[in-house]
Amino acid sequence: MDLPDSPEPLPSPVVDNHCHLDIDRGAGMLPVPEALERAAAVGVTRIVQIGCDLERAAEAVRLAEEHDAIVAGVALHPNDAPLHEDLDAAVDRIRELAVSSDRVRAVGETGLDHFRTGAEGREAQEESFRRHIRLAKELDKVLVIHDRDAHADVLRILDDEGVPDRWVMHCFSGDAAFARACLERGGHLSFAGTVTFKNADDLRGAARVAPQDRLLVETDAPFLTPHPYRGRTNASYLVPLTMRVLAEERGEPLEELCAVVNSTTETVFGGAW
Repeated sequence: MDLPDSPEPLPSPVVDNHCHLDIDRGAGMLPVPEALERAAAVGVTRIVQIGCDLERAAEAVRLAEEHDAIVAGVALHPNDAPLHEDLDAAVDRIRELAVSSDRVRAVGETGLDHFRTGAEGREAQEESFRRHIRLAKELDKVLVIHDRDAHADVLRILDDEGVPDRWVMHCFSGDAAFARACLERGGHLSFAGTVTFKNADDLRGAARVAPQDRLLVETDAPFLTPHPYRGRTNASYLVPLTMRVLAEERGEPLEELCAVVNSTTETVFGGAW
């Protein structure tokens, strides 16, 4: 297994608020206990495991029940939603999983993806997104949003439905103007390894305008591995690479930013675990 070396540990713990411990990109993946151990050794002490289809949502709940360092998010991914002939039944199953354990803290990732889903699937994708928004509000869970090439439509639907008390733009992918639009609506911006890429000036600009207490960090592992390991398998133990770039871009002490991000994540995802 060709995994990157562990980076220098963080001076204060943080949470990886979006991870897929059960997805194998074909290069092998760490067993969950080892993934947690390697992450904790560099200061990434807790993980939000996201399940984004019916099978993986159930697995997310199982992992959260088995490991104290994990809580879960459950949803139909926007690219999965159009595949269900009976969307009502699929969303009902997500609701069952969301209430099955207090370890489930999030409804997500849901949202819109105009990159991988064509026009024929967008009606189902939008209806699924609306139902997940309503579910997050009903159950008082944080809403985790996937947005790929769909900024304006995501905001339109949020405005139509009304935002939940707590919502996160997962793997934030916009510029400073879009960041401000999300912040004005009460959102939190979660930055992944993409913010470290050399061509990500717009993302770094967005990271600079976010208030310190509206900023989160994630991996989206096994995807979006930060520089200098772009293209290789990502894992939670690589969060320090992203945190250091965020602190440098914002001109803030790393330890201070880690402490605020950790506290904010705990608040957004419903308390300690």
